[in-house]
Amino acid sequence: MTHDAEDPAADIAWMRRLAEESADEPMQGASILMTAGLVFGVASLFHWAQITDLVPTEDGPILGLGWLVATGVFLLILTVILARLKRAGGVMTAGNRASGTVWSALGWGIFALFGAMAALGWRTGEQGALIALALLPSVIMVFYGIGWAVSAAMYRSRSMWGLAFGSFAAAPVLAAFTGQAEQYLVYAAALFLLMALPGWLLMRGARR
Repeated sequence: MTHDAEDPAADIAWMRRLAEESADEPMQGASILMTAGLVFGVASLFHWAQITDLVPTEDGPILGLGWLVATGVFLLILTVILARLKRAGGVMTAGNRASGTVWSALGWGIFALFGAMAALGWRTGEQGALIALALLPSVIMVFYGIGWAVSAAMYRSRSMWGLAFGSFAAAPVLAAFTGQAEQYLVYAAALFLLMALPGWLLMRGARR
């Protein structure tokens, strides 16, 4: 005879064990966050250098080419990192599963967003595309804020909550610089401080 009666105390204890398990284990995939922050932060600096004529674009690099190159470089490094993580194995905690899923979903969401921007530009012309692209850094920082918030909840980390709020705060700041070259300097700083540096610190902490 099967026992189907609910046991609230057992359910609470099980959820508590999941939370404690997640809090004790280091976050996997921090190297991916560090790589994303570094690669796209450098791409943002390159874009700033192009639009301020520090890197001539006439008969030279196409404006926006840096983002395409950065995406290719990131995908290549991502493939290597994922293969290495798969070989390493290790304990897959609830926190790692949830955090990995949300960051992966956000990555696909960003690619989908780029596709939507391209479709918008095709339908509305250059002016519509420029407005959409100007808002893209802000939207991406909102995505990152969601990723840090989920990770913070799973790992019960105050520092990750700080990164989540910092990412959310960066979104309107970036929007305020729309139309100015400095927007891409601020975006690079946000990527370095809110993605690359935390990713490196999490990697260093996991090695201890």
